[in-house]
Amino acid sequence: MSKKEKVNLILLNISHVVHYADWNWKEVNSPFARIYLVESGTAKVILPDGVHTIEPGYLYLIPSFVTHSYENDSTFVLYYIHVYDEQDIFDRLNFPFSVAASDFDYMLMKRLLDINPGRQLPCSDPTTYNNLPTLIKTIAQSSQYPYNSLIETEGILLQLFSRFLVTQSFKLDITDKRIFKVLRYIRENINQNISIDTLSEICCLTNDHFIRIFKKEMHCTPTKYINQKKIERAQLLLVINKMPIKQVAYSLSFENISYFYQLFRKITGLTPKQYQERSLR
Repeated sequence: MSKKEKVNLILLNISHVVHYADWNWKEVNSPFARIYLVESGTAKVILPDGVHTIEPGYLYLIPSFVTHSYENDSTFVLYYIHVYDEQDIFDRLNFPFSVAASDFDYMLMKRLLDINPGRQLPCSDPTTYNNLPTLIKTIAQSSQYPYNSLIETEGILLQLFSRFLVTQSFKLDITDKRIFKVLRYIRENINQNISIDTLSEICCLTNDHFIRIFKKEMHCTPTKYINQKKIERAQLLLVINKMPIKQVAYSLSFENISYFYQLFRKITGLTPKQYQERSLR
């Protein structure tokens, strides 16, 4: 992993739960990542690469937007963590599904639970919480915890997540290293007015050549990708920071407010005001 890569994980949910053959959900796909640590019993997780048995002694990671299913027919006890990744690290890197867990990892998980009371899911059914408005509302609530708790929580999350970094690798579906540089530039400068000229210069290509390569690797145009990422950031700013809509638009270098409204509605299906009001209910 590059020294310049950043990891910023936000805790959404954590709990220690006992399942009585009721951990059975199909085709789950979430906008956040999951980390599991099993205390006793076993269950199965069906991922795109096959069926995996999860058991005590290992940490398990399911990245955001990975479709998976669960099967369980006996008593099963585990810790679960739901985390949101602000730096899109799961878009860029592959991680192992499981790594060996130590006694210290169990201690970390218990400590994380102790300093974050009341962060359990109200219901285990993914259909009740697997949506972006609920995610953003949870992120907003997370920021209201005491500062010392937030700092310790961040430290523990990074320690647990670091176990998976030992054998991470760059995603193979992006084969051109120049596109990795462009994606990093977009991510780190999403608040700026990002031009095709600038991105082409990063790749040392003409504009037309760069656009062709980007579309081949990302399956969309650079402009569409940038707009999508800007609106994703706008969604967070509207709810977490409760910023006025015009301020959000200006902070993301939208000089034309009407265009910002139009783009926001096209991507989310709601106006910025509707989105902010609905997410804060």
